[in-house]
Amino acid sequence: MAGFGCDKKKDICFWFDFRRRQEQGKCTKQKQKQGTKMFGRRRIHTRMNFTFNFPIISSLVFFFLLSLTAISAAQFEDLGRLNQTFRPGEESKKMRLIRTHLLKINKPSVKTIQSPDGDIMDCVMVHHQPAFDHPRLKGTKPLDPPERPNGYHHHHHHAGMGSENYQLWSLSGESCPEGTIPIRRTTEQDILRANSIKRFGRKIAKPIRRDSSSGGHEHAVGYVSGDEYYGAKASINVWDPKVTDRFEFSLSQMWVISGSFGDDLNTIEAGWQVSPELYGDNYPRFFTYWTTDAYQTTGCYNLLCSGFVQTNNRIAIGAAISPTSSYNGGQFDISLLIWKDPKHGNWWLEFGSGVLVGYWPASLFTHLRDHASMVQFGGEIVNSQASGSHTSTQMGSGHFSGEGFGKASYFRNMQVVDWDNSLIPLSNLKVVADNPNCYDIR
Repeated sequence: MAGFGCDKKKDICFWFDFRRRQEQGKCTKQKQKQGTKMFGRRRIHTRMNFTFNFPIISSLVFFFLLSLTAISAAQFEDLGRLNQTFRPGEESKKMRLIRTHLLKINKPSVKTIQSPDGDIMDCVMVHHQPAFDHPRLKGTKPLDPPERPNGYHHHHHHAGMGSENYQLWSLSGESCPEGTIPIRRTTEQDILRANSIKRFGRKIAKPIRRDSSSGGHEHAVGYVSGDEYYGAKASINVWDPKVTDRFEFSLSQMWVISGSFGDDLNTIEAGWQVSPELYGDNYPRFFTYWTTDAYQTTGCYNLLCSGFVQTNNRIAIGAAISPTSSYNGGQFDISLLIWKDPKHGNWWLEFGSGVLVGYWPASLFTHLRDHASMVQFGGEIVNSQASGSHTSTQMGSGHFSGEGFGKASYFRNMQVVDWDNSLIPLSNLKVVADNPNCYDIR
């Protein structure tokens, strides 16, 4: 892993910061000591009120974080929620339903690969993937990739690796053959951890408005709105935040959004997340999501339902990311690009150093068939209050942004795609935090 600093000639940096400290079940901000630190070759003040001087926002960096403490009685309470007692008839019926669902999402494979983290990757023929179970996609074939947006530049990452090596499963040296895609195998235990088979692989339906009424979900995001957007791009550094309750998660992602904030909300999402409920561990994992009805009945994570069409045989959606950033050490980030193909209207996803993963077909959506009306970049956690007080689940690195590069979490090189299929700098960026006493952004 190599460190990262802003290019003093090209990169212009902008900090967001997130912080949480728990005292008697409440989140409180902690004063910071005033001082100076060197960032790249420039001296910056590590006080809460950062200053910046640039004509346009051409490249952004922001830090988001949460506290270091991670003690919760909820870990013990989870056992009671998981080890429910069923009558023999009920249990056998539930297991039959689970196995039926597994047959639906675990497709026949031509090869299996054992990952060092315990995952099993199934190499599935491209035309057998879950996407083509969707009524609107049955009988279709994966499309050829479109050209990248104008202004796109291929960047290698500081870690100096190809994108296929960002994931633990690829460290075995095995890969899926051409004409197949790697799919993380879902197990009975994965589904048993979920609240229900119906909700497995889906976010909890919730209001997406960025305020304190977000149903236990708390956000700290930067966003642009008021224009027509045809994609977004950013590099996000990867951490392994502590998630203290089995039914909570912590993530860092981009949202491409259209529709009202009612039942017709359309979103496309991608980033990294730690979700013990979904994956059964605390590894940060590359993920995708989509919905066309505000998380109610459509869409899912990764390839856990029909929809997203994967075209790449080297990237596994839902696989653990390696390496991760370390405090006061090496920093590692992933680049994500989502953009709308002007010819067919589908939304394509690129992960890492120029590798196309696949696309969300335009036919899945209503409002996003045309364009997005908002793009967001930032963090999200779930505050379940399982132990009766605010969660200690971390966001980002778990440290004050004022501690500077190498210690706090960031986004950089943030751009959007305009009507002319061109990548352009952000303008009129706004920031908002649902619970600024727990997570704030700057």
